[in-house]
Amino acid sequence: MQNSTTKYRSKFQLGNVITISFAHFVHDIYTSFLAPILPLLIEKLSISYSLAALLTVFQRIPSLLNPIFGIIADKAPIRYFIIVTPSISAVAMSLLGAAPNYTVLAILLFVMGISASLFHVPSPVIIKDISGNRIGKGMSFYMLGGEIARTIGPLIILGAISLWGLEGTWKLIPFAVFASLILYYKLRDIDTSNNYKNKKKLQSIKQTVKKVTPIFIIIIGIMFFRSIMKSAITTFLPTYLTFDQNESIWIGGISLSILELAGAAGTLIGGSISDKIGRKTTLLISAIVTPFIMYFFVFSKDMMIPVLILLGFFMFATSPVLLAIVQEISHERPAFVNGIYMTINFIISAATIMIVGILGDWIGLNITFQVSAFIALGSIPFIFFIPSQKK
Repeated sequence: MQNSTTKYRSKFQLGNVITISFAHFVHDIYTSFLAPILPLLIEKLSISYSLAALLTVFQRIPSLLNPIFGIIADKAPIRYFIIVTPSISAVAMSLLGAAPNYTVLAILLFVMGISASLFHVPSPVIIKDISGNRIGKGMSFYMLGGEIARTIGPLIILGAISLWGLEGTWKLIPFAVFASLILYYKLRDIDTSNNYKNKKKLQSIKQTVKKVTPIFIIIIGIMFFRSIMKSAITTFLPTYLTFDQNESIWIGGISLSILELAGAAGTLIGGSISDKIGRKTTLLISAIVTPFIMYFFVFSKDMMIPVLILLGFFMFATSPVLLAIVQEISHERPAFVNGIYMTINFIISAATIMIVGILGDWIGLNITFQVSAFIALGSIPFIFFIPSQKK
């Protein structure tokens, strides 16, 4: 029985991978609502770019608890985190348009941040368990769900505003509740690492932290320099096109969707390619190419769509690669390790978004985009310190 179980878990379980990716898709549709409606919220509440960027910080504060969530997920039936959180996030994000003031807006985003942490910490662990020896491919499917969600999410929220107005977007909530019911039916009996844990004592948290610290120092360097550029384009693209380029809010939303759709292709291909040519090589290609495309975007209004496609593809191709690296670090406390990664990811994103917001108020978004592209080149030296991938 043990041999058959081991053999089953060594296979790439396509059906289960698709189900978890669908959960990621549903969850991140709702969490992608903020950026496309940010110009409307800025006008409605009369807030600056810095305060607008601070909204994302409120959203990411719960990420400080990710390691704790990871410890819980290493012992708890983590399938229920995946089932419930899409509905919680949907409620919070669908009420953004109805928020009467900045405080309520911040509270809704904080609640969504807790829900997002409870989803994103354990879900890659399940993907690792059901991907066999094709972890990069599994992470690509998983990240594809998120990127497709962020592709159509802006269109869904803008369409809902066109139908029901900014304060009527709460009508999108039932779709997430229905999706959670589907996920319960599909995931109630799924096997994860929790079902196969040996009775031996797990590696202590102190030992785990000591083991993962060197690789996380490298990952922090990579993520910080790239995150300034990524935060600028994903958070402020609709705002930049609306206020700096005098485009309509629909053009801003559609442009963000195009960027995310190209990113979906990048995440799908990036992880699978890294299984073949190595994580380090894949990261290095993206780190060299992406800043030049970002810089070209600022001066390519007539070629904006093709440039956005290239930018999204190369920028997001690294996401499943980094996630695969993290999941290959520790086999005893994978959720805890992923919790550390998600905490680092969210803290860096929150910090860099604030940097972008402050720069936007100071020197304008156009120059801020150019500066962020130059800073992103700083990630290249760190990539060379990534340990060679084990075959």
